[in-house]
Amino acid sequence: MKARKKTKKNEPDFLILITTTALVFLGIIMVYSASWPEGTVRFENGAYFATRHIFWAIVGFIGMMVMMNIDYTIWKRFSPYIYILAIVLGLLIWSPMGMELKGARRWLNFGFTTFMPSDAIKLGSIIFFASFLANKKDRVRNFFHGAIPAFFYMGLSAVLIYLQKDLGTTIVMAGTMGAMFFVAGMHLSLIAVFGSLGYIFFKYAISSEGNEYRMARVLMFRDPFQDRLGDGWQLVQSLYALGSGGILGVGLGQSRQKFFYIPESYNDFIFSIIGEELGLVGAVFILLLYTILIYRGVITAINAKDLFGCYLASGITALIAIQSFVNIAVVTSSIPATGITLPLISFGGTSLVFVMAGIGILLNISRYSIKKDRSVIDEGNN
Repeated sequence: MKARKKTKKNEPDFLILITTTALVFLGIIMVYSASWPEGTVRFENGAYFATRHIFWAIVGFIGMMVMMNIDYTIWKRFSPYIYILAIVLGLLIWSPMGMELKGARRWLNFGFTTFMPSDAIKLGSIIFFASFLANKKDRVRNFFHGAIPAFFYMGLSAVLIYLQKDLGTTIVMAGTMGAMFFVAGMHLSLIAVFGSLGYIFFKYAISSEGNEYRMARVLMFRDPFQDRLGDGWQLVQSLYALGSGGILGVGLGQSRQKFFYIPESYNDFIFSIIGEELGLVGAVFILLLYTILIYRGVITAINAKDLFGCYLASGITALIAIQSFVNIAVVTSSIPATGITLPLISFGGTSLVFVMAGIGILLNISRYSIKKDRSVIDEGNN
């Protein structure tokens, strides 16, 4: 029996590693700056949020290094169990462990810390969906064997997050899995179907009973200044922050809008503080780092040694790209407001750790890249 050719193990993609590290360190600095007023008032410690963020950044780096050194093909074998675990974690929010905050039930309380299961659902869905698409191979374009089950899994993951009253993350999840399906060879005619289903779902989500606040956000997005002291307050203050930053910014730590003018200034709207303190130059630099990270993620997907690696890298990259785009678009009032973090920068332990774990998997895929040689197919495709 002819021995199977083994793939040479390379060094991890340096640009992915360095841009991730740069974004995390910039996040620590900006979380400290943006959260200092609230930390001082609420906890008499201006570094309260930054200290917690540093702890989770360390956990994230450890997780990234561990994932970077685990052969990613093992996740294909365990993908069904990972997906089931993610779903169970999502369902636990309706158990006594579930915690309601700001009108939404999105967290699990473990006593010593809180956990946001939507982040586990995102990564677990990407791993499982990558395995599903890789197993389908050429049948992925078949309507009954490919499209129907694909839409089922996409819908299951999205709805599970939607039930947590998190429309922004729902859109990111659906968009990420849709991008993976497109990379796998989704029939072009299904793009219209996917878009139509997305439109119907979005219309229902903002117009159904009990979701009037979402409709208010959509209407306010068109002109937040018409109610700048009410529903348009956050967007107006965000635009003030970005505008006052100018080209070079008012200076690190010198933001005025972080003094309780912008709610969630160290979380969902941290990009506003970046624009105010570091100006257009700082904002463009952040965008450049994301562009490099996403570009190298795409290259990693193209050069992956097998279909599973290609789809997995595509999913992780799409998640970072779509979530970053949505967050920055909200902050700049380009789309209606929705609560979603800026990957690797915003305050939030669960989000930071899971994104860094995903990047660790991406780095491991890059270690097995096959440049300009698609003839070597790993046994993971079998």
